[in-house]
Amino acid sequence: MSRAAAARPATIPLQDTNLVRVRVWELPVRLTHWIIVISIFALAVTGIYIGHPFVTVTGPAGQSFVMGTVRVLHLYFGIAFALAVIVRLYWMFAGNPYAHWDKFIPVRKPRRRGLLPTIYFYLFRQRKPPGFIGHNPLAGLTYTLVFLVYLVMIGTGLALYDAGAPVGSPFKIFRFFIPLFGGLQTARWIHHVGMWMLLGFAVHHVYSAVLMSQIEQNATMESIFSGYKFVPREDLIYSGYRFVDRKDVHG
Repeated sequence: MSRAAAARPATIPLQDTNLVRVRVWELPVRLTHWIIVISIFALAVTGIYIGHPFVTVTGPAGQSFVMGTVRVLHLYFGIAFALAVIVRLYWMFAGNPYAHWDKFIPVRKPRRRGLLPTIYFYLFRQRKPPGFIGHNPLAGLTYTLVFLVYLVMIGTGLALYDAGAPVGSPFKIFRFFIPLFGGLQTARWIHHVGMWMLLGFAVHHVYSAVLMSQIEQNATMESIFSGYKFVPREDLIYSGYRFVDRKDVHG
């Protein structure tokens, strides 16, 4: 990359408007987001089938073939899900300020102060949400819990797969997860509950994203495809080569 390209602003001021086009979500954030979304849906469908087969095939061989295929798909989507979560966790340290871990855990005073106003907004006690560019403090804290559920789902999934993995399978190294989660039955129950928690969160996530996009009119929904939001200029500070969140500077 040339020096001129490296110095190019990550945000573009719009002409004749108070809004600034800000690159919030980098490509790794957007990719891992959609891989996780697709994987959760596929894992839920295949997981429900494994627990309660809803497709009947004539003959035991045919039924075994369907179940085997579904189990393989569940494994592959589980691997994709786990890798996407690991990359996203890594990007909390390697990514831009909006992807950083301190946007999930409110260690900065401005984000702690923004928690209560954000709660008031969601409870319809405040008309406008606090002006955070990336995740607001309540959303960030919620995502922290969601990522903990992700890790529990990965751990219980490895424990359950390990029980039926063939001899010599590299997944056998994860057998220590079985006693860690209290045995296979408990791990299966935790895995099942975790799946419904993630599906419930997905519904809320879509609703809140649409709500914020309509109220703030900052392209919240579009940003997970393009990476860009449209932000009031007064919420930003120009820092050398790009605009940054005013709250980050004074945090």
